[in-house]
Amino acid sequence: MMASFNSVRTLLVAIFMLMAGSGFLSTLIAVRLEQAGQGALLIGLMATSYFGGLTLGALKVAPLIARVGHIRAFAAFVSFYSASSLSYAIIDNVAVWTLLRFADGFVMSGVFVCLESWLNRVARPDNRSAILASYMIALYSGQAVGQFLLNLGDNAPALPFMASAVLLSLSVLPVVLTKIQQPTIEASAPFSLKRLYEASPLGILGTLATGVMLGAFYALGAVFVQRVGLPLSQVALFTSCVISGGVVMQYPLGRLSDRFDRRRVIIACMVVTAMLCAGIAMVREPLAIFAVGALFGGFAFALYPLCVAHSNDHLDESERVGASSGLVLVYSVGAAGGPMLGSVAMASFGPAGLFAAIGAIALAGALFGFWRMAVSKPVPEAEQQDFQSLPRTTPMAAVLEDEG
Repeated sequence: MMASFNSVRTLLVAIFMLMAGSGFLSTLIAVRLEQAGQGALLIGLMATSYFGGLTLGALKVAPLIARVGHIRAFAAFVSFYSASSLSYAIIDNVAVWTLLRFADGFVMSGVFVCLESWLNRVARPDNRSAILASYMIALYSGQAVGQFLLNLGDNAPALPFMASAVLLSLSVLPVVLTKIQQPTIEASAPFSLKRLYEASPLGILGTLATGVMLGAFYALGAVFVQRVGLPLSQVALFTSCVISGGVVMQYPLGRLSDRFDRRRVIIACMVVTAMLCAGIAMVREPLAIFAVGALFGGFAFALYPLCVAHSNDHLDESERVGASSGLVLVYSVGAAGGPMLGSVAMASFGPAGLFAAIGAIALAGALFGFWRMAVSKPVPEAEQQDFQSLPRTTPMAAVLEDEG
């Protein structure tokens, strides 16, 4: 593990700094809009704009990176994101912020493609899993730690945006100084959504539902915490607890799915997620909200890699990279729609409407899973592929997981 870490440590440092500097911006922007008296619908639209840019970027950035090279492309993407972060503090205009969030999503997709293709260049069959695990740790720990930068804005509203820009700018240094040879980007074969659904209906619809749920949470979780009366310092703690819970629970739930019919584990996660959403909507004690939130993250975050693994169980090895890439895009589409669903629910039913909507999607996913179990046979345990924890970033993550 340490040898694998050392081979890509410069990239992992860059990933950690990037996520620490950018991972809290969606929370910060939601908080600022809420404090300015903007409604949940506008806050949801802002998040939809970001996920829309992320989805488009996943489809379009690869030719640009191939043309100018990874180092130049990475520096350009991060430089724009750094300038964008400062722009939020300078320009107080909702329309401009919406355009900036779309551009942020697009360039962040480029950053992920650069880093994930670079990691894939270094990964070998004997260290691929260790490198992917290191990437996941750097990604989510940076995102969790970065949430606490929200607290810098108590007395200086511009300071969190400035801190974001500093961290993003510094993340360029490990990359431009790396000795790792630049890779080439090889596009995976296209995989039709019709073929993907025919292979694994629960895999693709479970992925879509997960995107809707987590897109709604990332967009409006901070708004929920504020509207139930918790201070800004606890907004950061709540978001960090959810992300941390998601990291901790993925591996044990994945290993459980390797031993049993994976559909049962997916359905169980959906049902438990719906129950936890009901709990979050009802409780008001801070410690209870944090504890239930961590459990919510644990079961909800596990759904994406579980659905990818279930889909892979129904595919030939040659099809898995293209299929996993397709599932990333399906997740992104769901994440783009989730904020609008959550914002409509909050506007209609108050703060609890967010988790009521997320819980309803989870319950619908569970019911669909029960139907699939009734009409189709399980994959024999001997034919199930080993579970692999995966980030929900770009199709290049699927390449990192599946090649070798």
